[in-house]
Amino acid sequence: MDYPRMAADTDRVEPAPRRVSGTLGDVQVFDTTAARYVWEWPYYPQYYIPVGDVDAAVLVDERHEQRLKRGTARRHGLRAGGVERPACVRVFDDGALAGYARFDWDALDAWYEEDERIFVHPRNPYVRVDALRSRRHVRVSLDGVLLAETRTPVLLFETGLPTRYYLPRRDVDFTRLTASATETACPYKGVTSDYWSATGVEDVAWSYTFPTAAVAAVADLVAFYNEKVDIALDGVPLERPVTHFVR
Repeated sequence: MDYPRMAADTDRVEPAPRRVSGTLGDVQVFDTTAARYVWEWPYYPQYYIPVGDVDAAVLVDERHEQRLKRGTARRHGLRAGGVERPACVRVFDDGALAGYARFDWDALDAWYEEDERIFVHPRNPYVRVDALRSRRHVRVSLDGVLLAETRTPVLLFETGLPTRYYLPRRDVDFTRLTASATETACPYKGVTSDYWSATGVEDVAWSYTFPTAAVAAVADLVAFYNEKVDIALDGVPLERPVTHFVR
Protein backbone atom coordinates (compact mmCIF):
# COMPACT_ATOMS: atom_id res chain seq x y z
CA MET A 1 0.00 0.00 0.00
CA ASP A 2 1.29 3.45 -0.92
CA TYR A 3 0.74 5.99 1.87
CA PRO A 4 0.52 9.59 0.62
CA ARG A 5 1.60 12.24 3.11
CA MET A 6 -1.01 14.78 4.19
CA ALA A 7 -0.48 17.86 2.06
CA ALA A 8 -1.83 21.39 1.97
CA ASP A 9 -1.75 24.07 -0.72
CA THR A 10 1.56 25.89 -0.78
CA ASP A 11 1.41 29.61 0.06
CA ARG A 12 -1.49 29.08 2.48
CA VAL A 13 -1.17 31.47 5.45
CA GLU A 14 -3.07 30.93 8.70
CA PRO A 15 -2.88 32.32 12.25
CA ALA A 16 -1.11 29.96 14.65
CA PRO A 17 -3.10 29.61 17.89
CA ARG A 18 -0.07 28.44 19.89
CA ARG A 19 2.44 30.53 21.76
CA VAL A 20 5.76 30.14 19.91
CA SER A 21 9.21 31.01 21.21
CA GLY A 22 12.83 30.39 20.28
CA THR A 23 16.22 30.60 21.96
CA LEU A 24 19.85 31.00 20.94
CA GLY A 25 22.76 30.80 23.38
CA ASP A 26 20.32 30.76 26.32
CA VAL A 27 18.82 34.06 25.12
CA GLN A 28 15.14 34.24 24.20
CA VAL A 29 15.09 35.51 20.63
CA PHE A 30 11.31 35.82 20.33
CA ASP A 31 8.13 34.98 22.21
CA THR A 32 4.84 35.48 20.43
CA THR A 33 1.17 34.54 20.43
CA ALA A 34 0.69 36.04 16.96
CA ALA A 35 2.79 33.78 14.71
CA ARG A 36 1.58 32.74 11.28
CA TYR A 37 1.65 29.32 9.68
CA VAL A 38 3.01 29.61 6.13
CA TRP A 39 3.02 26.53 3.91
CA GLU A 40 6.22 26.99 1.91
CA TRP A 41 5.95 23.35 0.84
CA PRO A 42 2.96 20.98 0.91
CA TYR A 43 3.42 18.79 3.98
CA TYR A 44 4.05 21.07 6.93
CA PRO A 45 4.15 24.82 7.61
CA GLN A 46 6.89 27.18 8.70
CA TYR A 47 6.44 29.76 11.44
CA TYR A 48 6.63 33.45 10.54
CA ILE A 49 7.15 35.66 13.61
CA PRO A 50 5.96 39.27 14.06
CA VAL A 51 9.14 41.31 14.05
CA GLY A 52 7.74 43.34 16.94
CA ASP A 53 7.94 40.19 19.08
CA VAL A 54 11.60 39.60 18.23
CA ASP A 55 14.29 40.96 20.56
CA ALA A 56 15.78 43.69 18.37
CA ALA A 57 19.11 43.41 20.23
CA VAL A 58 19.81 40.00 18.73
CA LEU A 59 19.15 40.99 15.10
CA VAL A 60 22.13 41.97 12.95
CA ASP A 61 21.03 43.91 9.87
CA GLU A 62 23.20 42.72 6.99
CA ARG A 63 21.87 45.50 4.74
CA HIS A 64 20.99 43.09 1.99
CA GLU A 65 17.58 43.21 0.32
CA GLN A 66 16.14 40.15 -1.39
CA ARG A 67 13.17 39.88 -3.71
CA LEU A 68 11.50 36.65 -2.69
CA LYS A 69 8.32 34.88 -3.71
CA ARG A 70 6.43 36.33 -0.75
CA GLY A 71 7.74 39.88 -1.04
CA THR A 72 10.84 41.98 -0.46
CA ALA A 73 12.84 40.98 2.60
CA ARG A 74 15.87 42.39 4.37
CA ARG A 75 18.40 39.78 5.43
CA HIS A 76 19.60 39.64 9.03
CA GLY A 77 21.90 37.54 11.14
CA LEU A 78 21.59 36.65 14.82
CA ARG A 79 23.96 37.42 17.70
CA ALA A 80 23.02 36.19 21.18
CA GLY A 81 24.69 34.55 24.17
CA GLY A 82 28.09 34.62 22.50
CA VAL A 83 26.76 32.81 19.42
CA GLU A 84 26.59 34.28 15.91
CA ARG A 85 24.46 32.94 13.07
CA PRO A 86 24.79 34.98 9.86
CA ALA A 87 22.22 35.23 7.06
CA CYS A 88 19.49 33.26 8.83
CA VAL A 89 16.57 35.69 9.20
CA ARG A 90 14.47 37.42 6.53
CA VAL A 91 12.34 40.37 7.63
CA PHE A 92 9.62 41.18 5.10
CA ASP A 93 9.01 44.79 4.14
CA ASP A 94 6.01 44.38 1.86
CA GLY A 95 3.37 41.91 0.75
CA ALA A 96 0.96 39.92 2.90
CA LEU A 97 3.75 39.07 5.35
CA ALA A 98 5.12 42.59 5.79
CA GLY A 99 6.33 42.98 9.37
CA TYR A 100 7.02 39.28 9.83
CA ALA A 101 10.37 37.54 10.20
CA ARG A 102 11.21 34.12 8.78
CA PHE A 103 13.92 32.26 10.74
CA ASP A 104 15.94 29.36 9.34
CA TRP A 105 15.00 26.44 11.58
CA ASP A 106 18.61 25.53 12.43
CA ALA A 107 19.49 29.12 13.28
CA LEU A 108 18.05 28.66 16.77
CA ASP A 109 19.17 26.28 19.49
CA ALA A 110 15.56 25.44 20.39
CA TRP A 111 11.98 26.13 19.33
CA TYR A 112 8.96 25.83 21.62
CA GLU A 113 5.20 25.56 21.23
CA GLU A 114 3.82 26.75 24.54
CA ASP A 115 6.34 25.24 27.02
CA GLU A 116 7.08 22.09 25.04
CA ARG A 117 10.16 21.89 22.83
CA ILE A 118 9.55 20.96 19.21
CA PHE A 119 11.92 19.34 16.74
CA VAL A 120 12.67 19.28 13.00
CA HIS A 121 9.84 21.60 11.90
CA PRO A 122 6.51 22.98 13.18
CA ARG A 123 3.83 20.39 13.71
CA ASN A 124 1.21 20.29 11.01
CA PRO A 125 -2.07 21.36 12.68
CA TYR A 126 -3.93 18.94 10.41
CA VAL A 127 -1.93 15.89 11.51
CA ARG A 128 -3.02 13.84 14.52
CA VAL A 129 -0.90 11.34 16.47
CA ASP A 130 -2.43 8.90 18.98
CA ALA A 131 -0.65 6.20 21.01
CA LEU A 132 -3.09 3.54 22.25
CA ARG A 133 -2.41 0.51 24.43
CA SER A 134 -3.73 -2.71 22.89
CA ARG A 135 -4.06 -6.48 23.30
CA ARG A 136 -3.53 -7.20 19.61
CA HIS A 137 -1.17 -10.04 18.74
CA VAL A 138 1.81 -8.58 16.87
CA ARG A 139 4.49 -10.79 15.33
CA VAL A 140 7.57 -9.32 13.59
CA SER A 141 9.86 -11.39 11.38
CA LEU A 142 12.44 -10.96 8.63
CA ASP A 143 13.22 -13.63 6.05
CA GLY A 144 11.37 -16.14 8.20
CA VAL A 145 13.33 -15.29 11.37
CA LEU A 146 11.24 -14.14 14.35
CA LEU A 147 12.43 -10.78 15.71
CA ALA A 148 9.66 -9.93 18.16
CA GLU A 149 6.23 -11.06 19.32
CA THR A 150 3.83 -9.56 21.83
CA ARG A 151 0.21 -9.34 22.94
CA THR A 152 0.70 -6.03 24.77
CA PRO A 153 1.74 -3.52 22.10
CA VAL A 154 1.11 0.20 21.91
CA LEU A 155 -0.31 1.17 18.53
CA LEU A 156 0.71 4.56 17.22
CA PHE A 157 -1.65 6.14 14.68
CA GLU A 158 -0.28 9.11 12.73
CA THR A 159 -2.19 10.84 9.96
CA GLY A 160 -0.90 9.82 6.55
CA LEU A 161 1.39 7.04 7.81
CA PRO A 162 0.96 3.31 8.46
CA THR A 163 0.20 2.22 12.01
CA ARG A 164 3.40 1.69 14.00
CA TYR A 165 3.52 -1.16 16.52
CA TYR A 166 5.58 -0.44 19.64
CA LEU A 167 6.58 -3.59 21.53
CA PRO A 168 7.89 -4.12 25.07
CA ARG A 169 11.63 -4.82 25.09
CA ARG A 170 11.08 -8.12 26.88
CA ASP A 171 9.25 -9.32 23.75
CA VAL A 172 12.05 -8.42 21.33
CA ASP A 173 14.86 -10.87 20.45
CA PHE A 174 17.87 -8.57 20.64
CA THR A 175 20.21 -11.42 19.71
CA ARG A 176 18.87 -10.89 16.18
CA LEU A 177 19.55 -7.14 16.22
CA THR A 178 22.68 -4.98 16.23
CA ALA A 179 22.82 -1.51 17.78
CA SER A 180 23.13 1.33 15.27
CA ALA A 181 24.51 4.84 15.72
CA THR A 182 21.57 6.34 13.80
CA GLU A 183 19.56 9.08 15.50
CA THR A 184 16.43 10.68 14.08
CA ALA A 185 14.05 13.38 15.28
CA CYS A 186 10.32 13.75 14.81
CA PRO A 187 8.24 16.87 15.51
CA TYR A 188 5.49 14.69 17.00
CA LYS A 189 7.52 12.15 19.00
CA GLY A 190 10.88 13.72 19.82
CA VAL A 191 14.44 12.38 19.39
CA THR A 192 15.17 8.66 19.20
CA SER A 193 17.39 7.12 21.85
CA ASP A 194 18.21 3.83 20.10
CA TYR A 195 18.31 2.27 16.64
CA TRP A 196 18.95 -1.32 15.58
CA SER A 197 19.78 -3.13 12.35
CA ALA A 198 19.12 -6.74 11.40
CA THR A 199 21.16 -9.06 9.20
CA GLY A 200 21.23 -7.53 5.73
CA VAL A 201 18.88 -4.65 6.59
CA GLU A 202 19.98 -1.39 8.21
CA ASP A 203 17.96 0.48 10.82
CA VAL A 204 14.90 -1.73 11.09
CA ALA A 205 13.86 -0.68 14.60
CA TRP A 206 14.01 2.27 16.96
CA SER A 207 13.01 3.47 20.42
CA TYR A 208 12.28 6.69 22.29
CA THR A 209 13.38 6.76 25.92
CA PHE A 210 11.90 10.23 26.43
CA PRO A 211 9.20 10.83 23.81
CA THR A 212 7.00 13.91 23.79
CA ALA A 213 4.18 14.03 26.33
CA ALA A 214 1.54 13.38 23.67
CA VAL A 215 2.92 9.89 22.97
CA ALA A 216 4.36 9.07 26.40
CA ALA A 217 2.90 5.55 26.15
CA VAL A 218 5.65 4.51 23.68
CA ALA A 219 8.49 5.35 26.08
CA ASP A 220 11.24 2.71 25.99
CA LEU A 221 9.24 0.47 23.63
CA VAL A 222 10.61 -0.79 20.31
CA ALA A 223 9.00 -0.17 16.90
CA PHE A 224 9.91 -1.75 13.57
CA TYR A 225 9.66 -0.25 10.11
CA ASN A 226 6.66 -1.95 8.54
CA GLU A 227 8.39 -1.15 5.24
CA LYS A 228 11.44 -3.32 6.06
CA VAL A 229 10.09 -6.31 8.02
CA ASP A 230 7.13 -8.68 7.89
CA ILE A 231 4.41 -7.97 10.46
CA ALA A 232 1.44 -10.21 11.24
CA LEU A 233 -1.44 -8.67 13.17
CA ASP A 234 -3.72 -11.14 14.94
CA GLY A 235 -2.33 -13.81 12.65
CA VAL A 236 -2.95 -11.87 9.43
CA PRO A 237 0.17 -10.85 7.45
CA LEU A 238 0.26 -7.15 6.66
CA GLU A 239 1.30 -5.80 3.28
CA ARG A 240 4.55 -3.88 3.44
CA PRO A 241 3.62 -0.24 2.91
CA VAL A 242 5.40 2.24 0.64
CA THR A 243 6.17 5.55 2.35
CA HIS A 244 8.57 8.46 1.96
CA PHE A 245 10.80 6.78 4.60
CA VAL A 246 11.58 3.71 2.51
CA ARG A 247 11.05 3.32 -1.21
